[in-house]
Amino acid sequence: MTEAAVPPAPPPLLGRTVAAVVLDWDGTAVADRSVPAAPVRERVERLSALGVHTAVVSGTHLANVDGQLGARPPGPGRLLLALNRGSELFEVTRSGPVLLHRREEDPHERQQLDAIARDVADELRRRGLDVAVVAHRLNRTKIDLLPDPAWRDPPKSRLGEVLDELGRRLAATGCGSLADTATLARRVAASHGLLDVRITSDAKHLEIGTTDKGDSMRSVLAVLASVGVGTGLVLVVGDELGDLAGLPGSDARMLVGGTPAPVVVSVGVEPHGVPDGVRLLGGGPPVLLALLDEQLHRAEGLRVPDVCHDPRWTVVEPGVDPARHRVTESLFTLGSDGTGWRGSTEETAVLGQPLVTSVGVYAGADPASGLLEGPDLADVSLTEPVRRDVRTLDLRTGVLHREETGPGATLRSARFASATEPGVFAMRVEADEARLRPPGQGPDTWSLVTSATGGGIGALTRQRSARDLGTSALERLTMVRADAHRAPARSAASGGLDRACVLGFERLLSAQRAAWAARWDRVGVSIPSDPRLELRLRFALFHLWNLAVRDGELAVGARSVTGTGYAGHVFWDADAFVLPALVTIDPPSAAAMVRYRLRRLPAARDRARAEGRAGARFPWESAHDGRDVTPRTGFVGAEAVTIRTGEMEEHITADVAWAVVRHAAWTRPGGGLTPTEGELLGDTARYWASRAVRTPDGAAHLLGVIGPDEYHEDVDDDMFTNVMARWNLRHAARHAPASEPERAAWSDLADALLDGHDAGTGTYEQFRGYSTLEPLTMADVGPPPIAADVLLGRARVERSQLVKQPDVLMAHHLVPGEVAPGSLRPCLARYGPRTAHGSSLSPAVMAALHARAGETSRALELLDLALAIDLDDIGGTAAAGIHVAAAAGAWTAVVQGFLGAEVEHGRLHLDPVLPDAWPTLQVRLRCLGADVVVRVEPPRLVVDASAPLVVRLGAGCRLQAGTGSRVTFERAPEDLADERSTP
Repeated sequence: MTEAAVPPAPPPLLGRTVAAVVLDWDGTAVADRSVPAAPVRERVERLSALGVHTAVVSGTHLANVDGQLGARPPGPGRLLLALNRGSELFEVTRSGPVLLHRREEDPHERQQLDAIARDVADELRRRGLDVAVVAHRLNRTKIDLLPDPAWRDPPKSRLGEVLDELGRRLAATGCGSLADTATLARRVAASHGLLDVRITSDAKHLEIGTTDKGDSMRSVLAVLASVGVGTGLVLVVGDELGDLAGLPGSDARMLVGGTPAPVVVSVGVEPHGVPDGVRLLGGGPPVLLALLDEQLHRAEGLRVPDVCHDPRWTVVEPGVDPARHRVTESLFTLGSDGTGWRGSTEETAVLGQPLVTSVGVYAGADPASGLLEGPDLADVSLTEPVRRDVRTLDLRTGVLHREETGPGATLRSARFASATEPGVFAMRVEADEARLRPPGQGPDTWSLVTSATGGGIGALTRQRSARDLGTSALERLTMVRADAHRAPARSAASGGLDRACVLGFERLLSAQRAAWAARWDRVGVSIPSDPRLELRLRFALFHLWNLAVRDGELAVGARSVTGTGYAGHVFWDADAFVLPALVTIDPPSAAAMVRYRLRRLPAARDRARAEGRAGARFPWESAHDGRDVTPRTGFVGAEAVTIRTGEMEEHITADVAWAVVRHAAWTRPGGGLTPTEGELLGDTARYWASRAVRTPDGAAHLLGVIGPDEYHEDVDDDMFTNVMARWNLRHAARHAPASEPERAAWSDLADALLDGHDAGTGTYEQFRGYSTLEPLTMADVGPPPIAADVLLGRARVERSQLVKQPDVLMAHHLVPGEVAPGSLRPCLARYGPRTAHGSSLSPAVMAALHARAGETSRALELLDLALAIDLDDIGGTAAAGIHVAAAAGAWTAVVQGFLGAEVEHGRLHLDPVLPDAWPTLQVRLRCLGADVVVRVEPPRLVVDASAPLVVRLGAGCRLQAGTGSRVTFERAPEDLADERSTP
């Protein structure tokens, strides 16, 4: 371990680290325009090299600021020049300034501004005040209120004298105050038809325009937001932020608010004080340099960066609750390139479970083997334990922060899993130097854990430490390499770690913020009327993004890489829940999920052959090599039971085929399959053809199965299983070449499979004999979610009509084209009251279906329940990892349920239905190679697409072609209702 050389500390001014600095120019950065700006330039360029962004906000023009500053930032920190009092925005690159935006006044506005300035000047002169219209600038005109040579260009240090002199002259001529002069200008502007006039003053001048520094700040903050910098990480520095004789100072327009508010400092004289929330330091440009030096020094001292406490983007866990600690660890897991770093504390709490796992890397190939547990990446020693803290997961940037609270609190930490350097994990910790004891490791430490299958997880770590003003800091960068089949070599990690160390923590963090901002710009949700639900949906998306991989295959276990639940085995959850979400979020990762199944097609064929069947049968639980690893025994409560899902829950075979087709439909304009995907579809159809039993009446049956409702085992003609098998057979026939001899037989068998539909009631019987069972509903048991089999006993539940999770309704969710039109509402009425939601998968599916049925209030309740499963630990199992399929299902409930988004025949179909509580809904998603933004604000619906896209609304035939721009539908709400097909 190396110790960083830290120069003597400057006096602390802020005591915190920011990600961007926005500063006024005249009087703040430089005393006047004749002063060399080399000290500012040198600091701006050094901050840029660390990834810190700088913006100059000024009323003057480009030649003045760039000519004096002359900075050419190396990046990645950006330098913005917001000039001409809100009219122009430039970005300065290594080769010079580039115009990003300019507001051009039209001739009418120019005439208006000239006439307003002339009339105001004439009125002031009429009253006896000597003034001059001195400048016609872009979008504004300037009046000199002190045109005497003695007051030609007073320095900012004489601001108080300027105000006194102007006040004396205004009073002597009966013109009132500076505020009265501004009121006169507004009145004159209104008489000329300019209602949104911007009046600003630096005490000597009155400027009348259509833009001001508020526009500059909004433009700057928008650029910063696009690179993941929230307002709470922005430092704003000016010198005229306070009142100037009743009129806001020229820099006061920079106070545009924000949640949370920026850190605002005045280095000016401020004769009348500063607004609440502004720190008055005074001292002019030298103090600005000291503020910049403090930021540079904090980086050299390896200080922990701050968090933007934006309630729309942060999940906060206060206190140290041993009973909830493992839940928090699951919630705060970070992921990079398929590796998860569980959110354990740095010093590892007594009840904690520090864990690093990688998708698809198992300790062994037997059913008892779970995910391989990799090296611990935290491992920090403290001489005194943390008794109280606040942990904050910043979803906007993918950074986990921790801050100790209470008397004598000194510990702070930040960590992230890099979104730009796959496999790189970064951490900083700081505390009182007598308390923090970093491990005595060498410069690089290689840790390797291997599996019984020959694979392994290796971590190469390089760390530094620093001491500054009694604080000890530790920085650790780690490169993780994982392989399911071969133990990674140290050399495989060394290159990536070297690159990460060359970039350094600050630049990695800057890139992290920008990368996550890009993710949220492509995929996200906005529900302004429901910020709580919006945050929870973002949390779900965060964990789905944590699954992103560059290439290879992706084996998504039931708890992802957040814990050890279900041994990391891959269930139907991955195919029926996670993949449909990932195709709308990160299509390459969805493709990696398909590759996982395709590479295990030989194992599925082997199993079918071993059972005397044709084709391929996929296992209920899959892991390393695609063989069935479902345990044979387990517990329901305290009762030991035989687990029969591996033997009988066969719908997984059709679920896998469905996922392959779903991926193709959403990511390929024609929805075509690759040859290997076609083989999988055909082999799964062959399995069903060999599995079905024909009776003399010509009907086809699937006997002795378990459906998604696992309360009932060994049933015949489970509706979901039969309908999915039917879908599988029909799609195999549709995709098969004309020369395929089995096509006709597949289609015939599909038509013969019984599905239990009752045309009289419009419902389906879940399985043969279901209607004869005890007609219990959840009203007889208790409010769901409830594990009814634990509460009532397995035997009682199996004799009843209670269902664990949607079965008949799951068919409506996955393959609505395979069920009878108009059957959704009757089936919801029949099975909804009987659903215990004993599975975490259940509420999200029901939310989507109730939305499709137009029952939006109930849909919203169930969506909220689905999102509470982990965040509120509904069911008490989140300590073993988050339920990633529930998170995926919640996102799908929004996309498929409320937005009504589906892809058919290369077209995006939209059929939105919003609850009354949501006046608007905006969803960003991926579809057919395009970034798509859908905004619903009934009766208006707007679709923006980054690439050509055909959009269809409702069940009508109106088609609109997107050409990389905007498609707008606008019609009366009753027209939308008419176009919505009957559920």
